[in-house]
Amino acid sequence: MRPVVALALAIVSEVAGTAALKASDGFTDPVAGAVVLVGYGGAFYLLSLALEDLAVGFVYATWSGVGICGAVLVGVVVFDEGVDLAALVGLALIVAGVAVLSGYSTAYSPAH
Repeated sequence: MRPVVALALAIVSEVAGTAALKASDGFTDPVAGAVVLVGYGGAFYLLSLALEDLAVGFVYATWSGVGICGAVLVGVVVFDEGVDLAALVGLALIVAGVAVLSGYSTAYSPAH
């Protein structure tokens, strides 16, 4: 599997696990609880694949940054949570930080 594909799937898996964690209602819903375990387990397995070829700084910054944005999006769409201007500015800064790290840093570029 290509390392960037593994990273993308790790992000999706982690966001799904986080959404299920919210839906599990303190692990009182066994189906949602199982999705949490599979989601996080899959995320870490896929991260390990991505880390075989990609720099740890790039992988972690991308996984956590995009994961945060994905979790916020799921919160808004699925759980009817709101975002305000400060949240949007914070998310933009996260995206900018990941873009700078991956696009301009020679130490953490995907090709490193």
